[in-house]
Amino acid sequence: MKNFLCFFAAILFAAPLLAQRKDENEIKAILQAYKTKLEQLDTSGITPLFVSGAKVYEGGTDEGGIQSYLGHHLGPELKAFKSFTFSNYQVDVVLNEDYAYATETYLYTIVLAKDDSVIKSKGVATTVLRKTRQGWKIALTHSSFRRAK
Repeated sequence: MKNFLCFFAAILFAAPLLAQRKDENEIKAILQAYKTKLEQLDTSGITPLFVSGAKVYEGGTDEGGIQSYLGHHLGPELKAFKSFTFSNYQVDVVLNEDYAYATETYLYTIVLAKDDSVIKSKGVATTVLRKTRQGWKIALTHSSFRRAK
């Protein structure tokens, strides 16, 4: 009986930890999918990663919703790039029921298509995610950067 109670107690304590690990992995997969699309210089498939009404802030500017950001900022910007790569990427996820926030730090390197000039920057992003019926989605993201030294 004692072994059964220990086993039952272990399951009760392990289940929330397993659920949390699953949520963290799903959140990291959403962030990875976004980052991968940027590296592919492709905005298709980005919108479904966001909730309706999500907000985007970049470098102190309110970029509006994801559609506006893709159409007026990110989309045209990616067309001017020959390549866009991330390195030294690190992410920390904090869960709070149906919301989570992630802090990402990274270096990125952009090669411009017009003249092969290289831009290297250090970036940070804070992203708020919401758990929906379809899974975790980005509700708000804010990123900033500075030239790498």
